[in-house]
Amino acid sequence: MRLWLIILASGLITLTMRFSFIYLHGRTSFPVWFRAALRYVPAAVLAAIVLPGLAMPHGEIDISLANPRFLAGIVAALVAWRTRGVLATTVIGMAALWLLQYWF
Repeated sequence: MRLWLIILASGLITLTMRFSFIYLHGRTSFPVWFRAALRYVPAAVLAAIVLPGLAMPHGEIDISLANPRFLAGIVAALVAWRTRGVLATTVIGMAALWLLQYWF
């Protein structure tokens, strides 16, 4: 029962936070610094999702040259930096991962 209460409370808190932005849109204006900070939220969320999978493939930090996921992530980051293309980053990053996993 306690687990369900925690899940319900987490859901309500998340819903309240998200709904507050929808409700306040047009009714009030956010400060410039706040709007500027919101531009970085997608990149921060993506990093929080992706980096643990790259740097911690077996539950502990492994940023060595023996970690094919970490190396493929570096390749994908370089491709993203050079091309600014999602498709090229995904295709080349996955190809690098498969090749590195085969090699290791």
